[in-house]
Amino acid sequence: MKKKRRIGRDEVVGTYRIHGDFYSKFLDNKRNIIVWLPPGYKKQRNADKVYPVLYMHDGQNIIDPKTSFAGMDWRVDETVARLSKARKMKEIIVVGIYNTPDRLEEYSPGERGELYLKFITEELKPFIDLNYRTLPDRDNTAIMGSSMGGLISFIAGWNYDDVFSMVGCMSSSFYYDNEKVFEIINAYEGPRKKVKFYIDHGEDGLLRGQRMFCKLTERGYVIGKDIDYFYAPGAEHNEAAWAERLERPLRFFFGTS
Repeated sequence: MKKKRRIGRDEVVGTYRIHGDFYSKFLDNKRNIIVWLPPGYKKQRNADKVYPVLYMHDGQNIIDPKTSFAGMDWRVDETVARLSKARKMKEIIVVGIYNTPDRLEEYSPGERGELYLKFITEELKPFIDLNYRTLPDRDNTAIMGSSMGGLISFIAGWNYDDVFSMVGCMSSSFYYDNEKVFEIINAYEGPRKKVKFYIDHGEDGLLRGQRMFCKLTERGYVIGKDIDYFYAPGAEHNEAAWAERLERPLRFFFGTS
């Protein structure tokens, strides 16, 4: 375990830990895991405090600009720290799951994607709950991603609603594999999933993003209660755009007012 603390412009705000070469028996591969801790985590007066957890895909892109694609990160550290300090959201732990060369297959609704979700739910989450002061129940566990990461986040919430109660889908690749995700929804005949969904897009997913929102509202999801939808006109498909609208899902999931 490697622990770092850097504060400054274009640097990581606060404390985080890297778990390098985290092995999955399901996928038979290794990847880095970054765990960002809220500012109050190490304070003595908070020694017994436990925290909700947000799991995020493409973990190298969410916190550290030095590891992120094109040098631009999601600024998760800055946004969560700012909102929690202003008491607009709860303090949370953020777990960033680095991607691998198998990203496309792992983030898709296929066999490799199912193994990836087993890795998260049966290997990674138990490790995080054992080694950090978490609130491990579904009501305090969220998952979020963008593009293909948004797609696999939706699948995670749909198939593992006993683990996740909050799902963030930003600029999601709902078109992938001939829109298979819509087939999954259409085939489901059970009760409404007790999951809060956040769905957004810029110009990159207008048609299918709106379609997903409409399909879920047809299933009984109520805007502002268990679903939120946002269209950002002119927004591009990149980390800078997702960083700009990150506050909205964070407050929808963990907001205090």
